[in-house]
Amino acid sequence: MKRTLLNLLCGALVAGVPVYAHHSFAVDYFENQVVSVEGEILQFQHKNPHSILVVSANDEHGQLQTFTAEWGGASRLNRDGVTPQTLKPGDHVVVDGSPGRKPGEHKLHLKGLYRPADGWRWRRSR
Repeated sequence: MKRTLLNLLCGALVAGVPVYAHHSFAVDYFENQVVSVEGEILQFQHKNPHSILVVSANDEHGQLQTFTAEWGGASRLNRDGVTPQTLKPGDHVVVDGSPGRKPGEHKLHLKGLYRPADGWRWRRSR
């Protein structure tokens, strides 16, 4: 009886603990490829688990599109010197990243970022 109660209690405790898992970016992006997109920042979301950079730029056919670039989490970017004030809407940037597996979504896994106006640059470190 005590063993059953103990097992139930342990099960309830474990069930109440949230599980955090990280997915492989290769599921959503072609990690062996890198493309560049040049345009204007529409939005920068400095957050965890991944920051998001939204850029208006021409696609490979010259059509204006909205690209969403998934980036590192806020804590990692802070260590790299990237704060919520680093990037502003209207900044002209060149984004390097792995393209998404669904081309119509215009998504990138951000690998590098360059702001020509002042020469500011961020490059993924490994």
